[in-house]
Amino acid sequence: MVNHTRCENVITLKKALEVAEANHFAIGSFSPRYTPMIKAVLQAGQQASSPLIVQISHKELVRYGITPGEFAEEFYRQITDSGITVPAVLHLDHTKEMGTIQEAIDAGFTSVMIDASEKPFAENAAISREVAEYAHAKGVSVEAELGMIGTTDFVETDTDEELFTNPDEAAEFVRITGVDALAVSCGTAHGVYNVRKARIEYDRLSAIRALTPVHLVLHGGSGVPSEMMRKAFQLPEGGVSKVNIATDLELSLLAALGREERMSNAECKSLSADRLQIGRQAVTDTVIEKMNQFLLSSGKASCFQ
Repeated sequence: MVNHTRCENVITLKKALEVAEANHFAIGSFSPRYTPMIKAVLQAGQQASSPLIVQISHKELVRYGITPGEFAEEFYRQITDSGITVPAVLHLDHTKEMGTIQEAIDAGFTSVMIDASEKPFAENAAISREVAEYAHAKGVSVEAELGMIGTTDFVETDTDEELFTNPDEAAEFVRITGVDALAVSCGTAHGVYNVRKARIEYDRLSAIRALTPVHLVLHGGSGVPSEMMRKAFQLPEGGVSKVNIATDLELSLLAALGREERMSNAECKSLSADRLQIGRQAVTDTVIEKMNQFLLSSGKASCFQ
């Protein structure tokens, strides 16, 4: 196991988003989904001189057959072995179970997301506050969700229901919970946009920002037009600072390998060295493109010095 304390460039989500918001860019939260692709995501950040977040959700851990410890160990190994020096966050995405959150924190994740958004407001706030108190005591950042973000592929969440975030409720939620980042529902969705069109309600984002200083997160970044996303984090008063991107990475990997069906993590790890390299290059290229065109985070690693 890599000594995590030696990786000074691995930081908390709170620290990363403070810099992003102050400099009007967004940080991509990329889900490689397969442990061999962690290297590809990190190398993209290094090549683009961009801060980045590497994440995986509870449902992805289960679906692809990975443990938090296995994911964290590969992340820290690649930070060291690949000479990664750009700021990086290790984030646990959508998770409903405290046990998984505790396991991830013990493994070295620097940020976790509690998703109790399907619960009534009071219950969501109580659960999120409990997680925030637990994680903050261990120096770990916390993201929560208010409103419900729809989905098209059910990889990260259980429902395609959508409930837009109420700005007044967002202010109260942040006050009660003390979370560091808030995922808001304002039109985007997890997965690929096949029938519905991507949209973002900028007035809603502005209203939420006016009432709370917490860092805002947009899930469902795959497939959203670049100009639409850039407007979301370049709002004059400060907008979105973190954008989740998962499906686009997996689609680029599978296309490069000539596959249509998802693999298990074990299948991915068993690919030949040549095939792995082909897949990694496709993922790296996709991440760099997002950093250049989508997030405007290329070259922004210097903002952390």
